[in-house]
Amino acid sequence: MQMNIVVQADRAAFGQGRAQHANALIEEAGLRIDQERRRGRGAGMNPSGRFEAESRHVYDDGWETIEDLPPFKTEVQIEKPRTIITRNDSPDIGFDRSINPYRGCEHGCIYCFARPTHSYMGLSAGLDFESKLFAKPDAAKMLDKELSRPGYTAKTIAIGTNTDPYQPIEKKWRIMRDILQVLEAHQHPVGIVTKSALVMRDQDILGRMAEKGLAKVALSVTTLDGKLARTMEPRASTPTRRLQALRSLSDAGIPVSVMVAPVIPGLNDHEIERVLDSARAMGALEAGYVLLRLPLEVSPIFKEWLLRNYPDRYRHVLSLVRSMRGGKDYDAEWGKRMRGEGPYAWQIGRRFEIAAKRLGLNLSKRRLRTDLFSPAPGNEQLSLF
Repeated sequence: MQMNIVVQADRAAFGQGRAQHANALIEEAGLRIDQERRRGRGAGMNPSGRFEAESRHVYDDGWETIEDLPPFKTEVQIEKPRTIITRNDSPDIGFDRSINPYRGCEHGCIYCFARPTHSYMGLSAGLDFESKLFAKPDAAKMLDKELSRPGYTAKTIAIGTNTDPYQPIEKKWRIMRDILQVLEAHQHPVGIVTKSALVMRDQDILGRMAEKGLAKVALSVTTLDGKLARTMEPRASTPTRRLQALRSLSDAGIPVSVMVAPVIPGLNDHEIERVLDSARAMGALEAGYVLLRLPLEVSPIFKEWLLRNYPDRYRHVLSLVRSMRGGKDYDAEWGKRMRGEGPYAWQIGRRFEIAAKRLGLNLSKRRLRTDLFSPAPGNEQLSLF
């Protein structure tokens, strides 16, 4: 029922009432959480997960109890998975294994395609995803055991492909640093994607690994507009800090690249060339991009955000998105989900390629070494053990 309201609001935004009517529908349905309760968060609502039998609605019953509800605070629970290395066979991505130190992400990026995974925990893909987090403190110990198993074959492990390993809670938990210590001890290759300048904390480990061809880092820079970034990615590092991280890592001898991700038509697609220019000036030698993805619960959560923050652009943005997704909000088909299809998607791809070529990006792809891998680190003592 909650999502049906967003569907009605979407239709209203394209109809006679336009965005004003759409926003009124969402407000009247009690879907939108009060600004004071969600201050510093990306999502504006907290819909029940798709597996839940009951749905939650904010409703003023006249007893003024809504005003007494506390603001959303970051809570962290311990998760104990059976394995720490996740495998995949997707032809759309260049790795077959990854590690996620955390579930959920405090950065609160409104477009995050990982939001629906919180539904498997009986939680919302909205504000719960940003505030009810799960940490895996045994990740490094589990990784050491998995790398030491007979028959394990080394290939680059990707970290940061689902939720950010350097989100704010990493300052306290330091799970990512422990993981890097294990990878260094085993001389195992790693590729990292992050939106956080906190990655600079681990330059010492990454620098040593990079000297052996075992590490590279990609910074995701969605926009150079500080206001848009704060609205869209409220607790991620500012664009300036991300660019500074590129410079710092590059100066430390660590191969760095930039991800223009996601490209949101009608909102940040005009910045592709500027982002690439800035990243190249900071030492990036490779670059990539991903088109906005709106799977499952991400679609209504993104739509509510767009209506709330950029109501005048709503119809334009969604029309362009659908023109690249076969008339739908999203198409999960392999080969299409990352880049879309149609004239506008083609134009974005060509603009990216032309800018990258002009700047000398992607002239060669840095391949990490796997021949140095050691299943048994010998007598080396890992500080976390």
